[in-house]
Amino acid sequence: MASEKPPFSGASTPPAEQLLPTHTAATVTSSPAPPTATPPESTVSPTNGTTEPWWKIHLGRGMYLDVKRRLPYYWSDWTDAWDYRVVPATIYMFFANILPALAFSLDMLHKTGGEYGVNETLLASVLGAVVFSVGACQPIVIVGVTGPITVFNYTVYNIMKDSGTYYLGFMCWIGLWSLVFHWILAMTNSCNWLRYVTRFPCDIFGFYVALIYLQKGVQILETLGDGSPFWLSVVVSLLVFCIAYICGEIGTKSTLFKHWVRVFIKDYGTPLTVIFFTGFAHMGRMKNVPLETLPTGIAFMPTVESRGWFVHFWDLPLGHVFLAIPFAVLLTVLFWFDHNAQGSEYPLRKPAGFHWDLFLLGLTTGVSGLLGLPFPNGLIPQAPFHTESLCVTEVVTSSSSSSSSSTTLSSDDNAKTILRATHVVEQRVSNLAQGLITLIAMTGPLLSVLHLIPQGVLAGLFFIMGFQALEGNGITLKLVYLLQEKRLRPRDSPLRGCPDKKIWLFVGLELLGFAATFAITQTVAAVGFPVFIIGLIPVRAMVLPRWLRGEELGVLDGPTASEFTMVSCGGNSFGGGAGGSGNEDGQRGTEGEGVGNGRKKRRTEEELAEMGQGRGLEVGFGVRRRLSRGQQGNEISRA
Repeated sequence: MASEKPPFSGASTPPAEQLLPTHTAATVTSSPAPPTATPPESTVSPTNGTTEPWWKIHLGRGMYLDVKRRLPYYWSDWTDAWDYRVVPATIYMFFANILPALAFSLDMLHKTGGEYGVNETLLASVLGAVVFSVGACQPIVIVGVTGPITVFNYTVYNIMKDSGTYYLGFMCWIGLWSLVFHWILAMTNSCNWLRYVTRFPCDIFGFYVALIYLQKGVQILETLGDGSPFWLSVVVSLLVFCIAYICGEIGTKSTLFKHWVRVFIKDYGTPLTVIFFTGFAHMGRMKNVPLETLPTGIAFMPTVESRGWFVHFWDLPLGHVFLAIPFAVLLTVLFWFDHNAQGSEYPLRKPAGFHWDLFLLGLTTGVSGLLGLPFPNGLIPQAPFHTESLCVTEVVTSSSSSSSSSTTLSSDDNAKTILRATHVVEQRVSNLAQGLITLIAMTGPLLSVLHLIPQGVLAGLFFIMGFQALEGNGITLKLVYLLQEKRLRPRDSPLRGCPDKKIWLFVGLELLGFAATFAITQTVAAVGFPVFIIGLIPVRAMVLPRWLRGEELGVLDGPTASEFTMVSCGGNSFGGGAGGSGNEDGQRGTEGEGVGNGRKKRRTEEELAEMGQGRGLEVGFGVRRRLSRGQQGNEISRA
């Protein structure tokens, strides 16, 4: 997941669309060592170069090609970390990862009978960070405990608690079966199916995740009663939200202060906000208010002290061992979709590797089960936030002239100072470092510090993450467009090419999908919601083209990642623009309708490299606004 305006004030680089006029989608400056990603070889016969039927599976070919493409960059993944952006990215991601994880641990502590607590959640984040930073093809993906897996864990607990089942042993078998399923999917090149995933299901899932964050923030406050502690916690949460949002706005849209000051506010606003409001509740008369803080345990020990770190999974009846299989299938479906959700809004240059990373995800899932940890996977929205924080920007000037003006204005009169992302510092150190700092946080002194964090601060962090993920979601952006007065809508918006009633239809279907997903997760059937999310993919492929024309789908929907990123999966099958992208057989799709006619010419390495740079700021996953086509044509000159 690369992945993916920053959700916290600490994000180092503004998203392309929300930073305008501080960002533009002009092609980034040329840089050395372009990627040497190869065309989708997994769909081409190694003997005669012809395409092969989809049912011919070459076991392990996808994993082999992923490693083959990425291995030449492995040394540079470490040496490229000699860049200042790695420092704020590490600090930012430590807070952006650990604080929501602590809040989720609080949720699981209450709803799983204390089986999962702070130490289990922290160790799961450490495991994911170490494995993926050292061994993954996409090392900047942040792996940890997510909202959906929290729902999964306590739903399984609610289902099994009345049967007297050994909960951690049952979860261990779920993890072990899921490991097998992950490895089967990785070996059979199942990630090639990602080419059929568009922004339609990803926007729905992203919308759901954003609402989950907002919901968790409210639920934290609900547990604090109705007296002084409650009202002080509400005030603290709202202040954390407001200040974090203001810091983000100053760092992305404002012209206040000098450039380096704005960058500092973006990089360190979140840590400073958390530190200040942790002490804020202990100032003056507020120190007499008994605020609820984060419950912690003994350093490096499980929450339940009577157990060790290794789960006795053999203390489970044989029937329950096989009963864990359907739960493992649901977990695998969730991770396959959630971990592989991509974005194409960043100028990445090094090749991705979905098959190999899915294999590693299976490994961490199995190990987590054996250790009695919540299962970690790719984090949304933290993963794209990490990529943003590693973007290197430069100050440039953009000049444009107004066609409606009756007088001729000079370029100096129309010049705007903006920020442009030139590249992403793709390396392995920041992810590894934030994971090791998380491990240090499990020591006694730092656990004592974490214990001081008021729960209101955690609620505020959920609010800011949820709001800003929601703010940039594709569903939200379409709704904002529809609610605007028609004559004031942006003239260069791609949505102008689609009738309003068709946009309402598309958005209505997305909201219906979100409502169904959210409703399911509020019941005991929540464990099955991954199947519903996966079901949205064939709905997009087979149902939507019956109601919307190809050119309309080309405007409303599109692939979740650039073709450069999707090389590991054979390219995209559903294009967001004319002509679509390549499908599994290396063919060309119609305008958003899927597989079309004619062979697609295999791209050279140079074309893929250019694609990885030139399309780097195009929105894919839906957590950022899409750059308008008119702004993409702005003339750029160095300041």
